[in-house]
Amino acid sequence: MSVRSTHRRQLVRSRQAGLALGLAAGLAALAWAPAAAADTGGEATVSVLHGVPGATVDVYANGKELLAGFEPGTLTDPLQLPAGTYDLKVVAEGAGADGEAVLQADDVAVPADVNVTVVAHLDASGKPVLTPFVNDVSKVDPGKARLTVRHTAAAPAVDVRAGGKPAFEALTNPKEAKADLPAGTISADVVLAGTSTVAIGPADLDLKEGTNTIVYAWGSAEDSNLELAVQTITGLHHSPTGVPGGTGGAASQTGALPWTVWLIGAALIAAVAIGVLRSRVRTRS
Repeated sequence: MSVRSTHRRQLVRSRQAGLALGLAAGLAALAWAPAAAADTGGEATVSVLHGVPGATVDVYANGKELLAGFEPGTLTDPLQLPAGTYDLKVVAEGAGADGEAVLQADDVAVPADVNVTVVAHLDASGKPVLTPFVNDVSKVDPGKARLTVRHTAAAPAVDVRAGGKPAFEALTNPKEAKADLPAGTISADVVLAGTSTVAIGPADLDLKEGTNTIVYAWGSAEDSNLELAVQTITGLHHSPTGVPGGTGGAASQTGALPWTVWLIGAALIAAVAIGVLRSRVRTRS
């Protein structure tokens, strides 16, 4: 084995250990979150985007399958979870409810009225991270649609163009940008900031009136696997009678994210990142 290969293996193991320790610390801290909110009834709404290439997992809640064959690039429909406490377990795909847990968290308090999209992705340096985003569900003017762009890829700063013209400039991971635009179809692509070098796209986006179309850039520029994921939130052209719904995503309250959201997201997604790192160890050894 070469010195370079050995160094890479040690680096991957170091990142894996650091990630695991960080998640463990987060889980331990969040376990102290008051469970009283989970006793008020109602539901929590959580959407999850798997934006880490290379690992497929199954997720169980209270012994029942919550997510099966969760593959990279998958953006779930909103998961409606009754408020309460949950035992969450993540296993390798096909291992079953009794399979060895890659990650497990018991007695997780899930409060009502939590609405968020949680993204497992790579940071700018290629390290797996977890980022929850609050979705803007405020109303848009007649004839308008909202476009939101989120940079969740292992890539430098980028410009997002609509119809060949910059719409959002110098966007960095894990930032987002948004604007209300005339409804209609636009051709969007992603270029390296300040250049015309296309990194992703182009792709046609149908910005329907009264919606928030959320575009995620995910993957790795170094590994040449950059992709787009699209989430659509509907019902923004009128006063909602409940939680705005959508295709492949959830509407969210504005304001600070409850700490328990991080716990839910970590339990659902952390194993993806750990699995990818383990895969990289095997590949590079």
